Amino acid sequence: MQTEPAPGVPWPEEPARHNARHAAKVEGIAQQLRQRTSTRPVSLKKKTPPHQVPKRNDQRRTDEKIDLSDLDQIIEIDPVGMTCTVEPAVTFDEVVHATLRYGLVPIIVPEHKTITLGGSVAGCSIESMSFRYGGFHDTCLEYELITAKGEVLRCSPERNPLVFQMIHGSFGTLGILSQLKFRLVRAAPYVHVTYETYETLEAFQQAILRHSTAQDVDYMDGQIFSPTKHVLCLGRFAERAPYVSRYDWLKAYCESIPRLKEDYLTTYDYLFRYDRGVTHVSPKSLIGRALFGKLVHSDSTLRAADRFHRFLPAKNPSVIVDVFVPFSRTAEFMDWYHREMHFYPVWCVPYRRMRDYEWLTPKWWAGVKDPLFLDLAVYGLKQEPGRNLYKEFEDELREVNGTKTLISYNYYDEQTFWSIWNRETYQAVKQLTDPDNIFRDLYTKTCRAALGLQEQTPGSGPTVH
Repeated sequence: MQTEPAPGVPWPEEPARHNARHAAKVEGIAQQLRQRTSTRPVSLKKKTPPHQVPKRNDQRRTDEKIDLSDLDQIIEIDPVGMTCTVEPAVTFDEVVHATLRYGLVPIIVPEHKTITLGGSVAGCSIESMSFRYGGFHDTCLEYELITAKGEVLRCSPERNPLVFQMIHGSFGTLGILSQLKFRLVRAAPYVHVTYETYETLEAFQQAILRHSTAQDVDYMDGQIFSPTKHVLCLGRFAERAPYVSRYDWLKAYCESIPRLKEDYLTTYDYLFRYDRGVTHVSPKSLIGRALFGKLVHSDSTLRAADRFHRFLPAKNPSVIVDVFVPFSRTAEFMDWYHREMHFYPVWCVPYRRMRDYEWLTPKWWAGVKDPLFLDLAVYGLKQEPGRNLYKEFEDELREVNGTKTLISYNYYDEQTFWSIWNRETYQAVKQLTDPDNIFRDLYTKTCRAALGLQEQTPGSGPTVH
């Protein structure tokens, strides 16, 4: 990949050259799949570690691999149409560096630098523009998908629309995403962040609605530090800044939230302000940070956990979970959380519902009228012996008509799982893209194989033949 002028900053070559190179790479992967005779499950290998909660016994580590590491090119940046076309192994760090040269950035940039564009679609990324634009998948215009049979499908809202919608949150179980095109937004060099503190959840939510309705900010997220301290973080693009703060070594951005009234960051640093931790950062001591602060970040932590997975806890892993709660049911959920969990801070990202997404069941949608959700994220809650807090979260979410991402530990039984995720639409796409189930089905991959459990007996999972 050419770089100019700074080493390591990706810069797209002429799109025609990229397209030719891309076509050759896709054909190589498709040929592997067409010639495959094994019946073992397949999972994907990328150059960055999986941005899922690492699990000790995840069966994907022993699967046959399809290597996508070289699908890492930025194919085209269109500064006039404000779109970007990339291969799936490109990281957001690379895309942000490249698009900022045009005064543009992706609309949704997840918090960790090495999250890939393909992983963002497959694993449900959101961030602080989600109050206006929804998730990253809502900003996507086209996908290219390699099926398990080695066929190449083009997908968009007009072409193979159900496949296009169902790829979101499919965790690689419907095929191999080999290219995607998404929208960009204009950006200034800096982001001015202001912080509003509220004693009550009601006032906090009213402020979210007020800013969401007025559209008077570019970015919005928040943190709940206690039942009586809620801080809303509001970002606005700025052409100039009287100073800029850096949070990549001795200081941590999440620690600045409860003590500052305002702050200025470069746009790049704002987008990855949580790369060293969303609610908690290690090392905690100043000496530890001076020695190791530059080395400990999302990529290094995930790589170490994946490499040394045998040392991950076999029982009672710490809770790392993202839940989506309808805006009108948030008070009910947080009353339960304060009573049963009382662990802080909780990251809060307002999320606009852009459509009744096809991957959730009509019955589930029937209970949701809110145009906004709150994504509430908990990182590092310790489990006591005898309790399964993950299961308690799942049970409470059913009470408030909420749901969760599947990146963490999941304990749904099969019937409950398919009462939330849409089995009918999933099966329809699975039959087209992976009829022999070589990528596993969504329930098996996220709720069983991830925990090292045996595959379902024939007929117990989604029928795809």
